[in-house]
Order: sequence, then structure tokens, then C-alpha cells
Amino acid sequence: MWNYIKSVNLIRYLIFWRVNSSLVRLPRSLSSEISAVLGSIIAKRLPSNESRRWQKALEPWDRYFKGDNNTEKNIPQTSWPIDSVLLTYPAKRTYGRDEIIIWELKLFGKSADHELFLENILPAMEEAGYTSDNQWNRQNRLWGHFDIHSVYVAHGKNWQPLVTNSVLDLKYRPSSVQWYDELSLDTNWEARFHTPTQLLWVTPFNLSDFFENKDKRKSQKTPNLEVILKAFENRFKSLIPEIKESLISQELLEELKKVSINNISLSRPKNWSECLIGTQLFSYIPSAAIPYLELASIFHIGKQIHYGFGTFTLMKSTKGS
Repeated sequence: MWNYIKSVNLIRYLIFWRVNSSLVRLPRSLSSEISAVLGSIIAKRLPSNESRRWQKALEPWDRYFKGDNNTEKNIPQTSWPIDSVLLTYPAKRTYGRDEIIIWELKLFGKSADHELFLENILPAMEEAGYTSDNQWNRQNRLWGHFDIHSVYVAHGKNWQPLVTNSVLDLKYRPSSVQWYDELSLDTNWEARFHTPTQLLWVTPFNLSDFFENKDKRKSQKTPNLEVILKAFENRFKSLIPEIKESLISQELLEELKKVSINNISLSRPKNWSECLIGTQLFSYIPSAAIPYLELASIFHIGKQIHYGFGTFTLMKSTKGS
């Protein structure tokens, strides 16, 4: 697999929005509302021939917002017509003037294009910050009440400035492979991670398609490490479709079958009835699996990854295994 890593095109933008009103209350699912609002603005700004695919992708959102009591409904399972992930960082829901909201935009594959960001996404963010459209600009809502404070672009594990104090650096041109630089995927993972045994899902996940038994209760199952790595392999191959061979050795898969789940603390988030979120404690995590898991956390796995779903962090458990 490691021969294919540098063929994965990805640009990661870390975005800081500064609230410019006295009070803003965020929705329960900020990433999905960012998708709906920015997507709608992008569609309106594009030429008609390009706008059609965005409008088609946004149709479920149009039906959702026109419905009654939509806050009690499951949020639409849709996405932008580009390979993108909107990852909002866990935080509070109420913000005051000059406070910062942080989220990450990831553009994959053919969509990992800095010009796409500069010409379509960044202007849509700017408009969302000052919009007076009654559909979005309402009392105590985010839209129309923030400035773009800063934007950074990932270069390996470092972040390089693109927008600083609302000023865009037009000379900076990130490449679609710099995300990989200096990640050190082939170093001593066991020493580096201090033998992690706990997996903390920081966003909801749904890996139901990767269980062998396709029963009606598949969405309620807890994935083991074998299922998680199979989901990662599927995601990786979607980014490089020409890969035909298995990416994970049979030896590692056999070892993963020996790993037990010692503790589970998972729950169902509101508006996402088929998803789970929380922690899983394993008896151990094979060191050979850790590079795959870190890449899985960057790429996201399972369903609804456009909304940032399917990512996690590895931790050394404080509990006995």
C-alpha cells in the first residue's frame, strides 16, 4: 500500500471563523449546516451549466428546510458534488463576539484543487459571513455574523498560513501531495503511540456495509479492528480506483481476529439514527495496524464522510485492559 500513498491527492484547510455579533448559537450538527449553506451559495455563484450538479446535490436540503419540525428529522444523507469532507472540531455551541469557531475542509482526488478553493469555496465563505438572506441570517444564528479570521493548509503534520488576520496570501500555492510530507508512516509506531489500546470516535460513524452478515440490525453492530481496516481499504481504493490487490496482508487480518473488545461506550447521536459515537477499548492493537488506522482517521471511513463522519483518535487507555 505504501507505494500508493503519494498518489492520493488531498488538500487540508484549517479554517478559523471569528464571530462578529454579541451572541451566536451553533446548530447541533454544524458540519451539515455548513454543507447546506455554503453549497447553496456556491451553486448560485456558478455558471448555469456547472450549477446544475450542485443544485441536484442540494435538493434533499431544500426538502428538509421546507418541512415542518425539521430539527427532529434525520439530517439528509447527501454531499457536495466534489470529494470533500467538512470536519468540525468538538466545542461549545454558544459563542460571543470575537470568539473563534474552528473547522477543517478536506478536498480529495480531482477536487484537491487550490484554485477550486480560491474561486468557489473561499468566496462562498465570505458571503456566508455577511449574508442578509432571510433563509440563513436569523437571530443568534451563525450566518451573516462572522469573519474569516485565518486559514491554514496542512503540510505533513504542520499547518502553513494561507489567510492571516483576514488577509489572503495569493502567492502561496499548496500542492495536493504535501499532506503526506514528513508523516513518517514507516517509523516505530509502537514507541511513538505508546501502545494505544483505545479508539475514540470524535465524530459519528456508520460501518454497517462492512459486516459480513447483512441483517436488518447491521447498523447496531460494534465494529472490531478487522471491520475498521476493511472500511479503510474500501476508502483508500475509492481514492485510487486502479488498485485491485488487497492492501492488508492476510497475516495482519488473522491477527486482528484475535483482538477482543474489552469495553464499549457508544451511543446514538440525535438526528443520526443509524450512527454511533463514543469509545472502544481493545485488548491490544497490533503495531502493524496503526499506520492503517492513522490514515483511516485522516481519510475518514464509512458513510456520511462528507459531514466529517468516520474519524477517530488512538489513545492509551487509562483503564486496565
